Amino acid sequence: MAQGSDSNDTSFTRSPSPGSKQDSSDDVKKVIRREKNRIAAQKSRMRQTQKADSLHLESENLEKENAALRKEVQRLTEEAKHLSTVLSNHEPFCSALSSQPSEILYSPHGAFHQPHITSPRFQH
Repeated sequence: MAQGSDSNDTSFTRSPSPGSKQDSSDDVKKVIRREKNRIAAQKSRMRQTQKADSLHLESENLEKENAALRKEVQRLTEEAKHLSTVLSNHEPFCSALSSQPSEILYSPHGAFHQPHITSPRFQH
């Protein structure tokens, strides 16, 4: 190791020199620098821990949201199957379906009607 190196090796000692006041000043600066570095490293680790905690919470929230959305997709898929079955069962009995499939209107009351009976806002 060269003299004047910024090594973290505390066993390294300098040869006595006439400027021992200079050495003492350098040692104080080194101690101060190390203390500042220790504090900076501690703050960095704290920030890293906080970021990891934040990401963990965000991950948990996204997993909950994902589960809720999957449940909703499942419910809507089942509803679509049910409505498809209802429509399939109704088709043989509905004259509107067999004669004019593009003009079928759906009433909120669940019955199919001819176009001249319902209002245009229920058209598909």
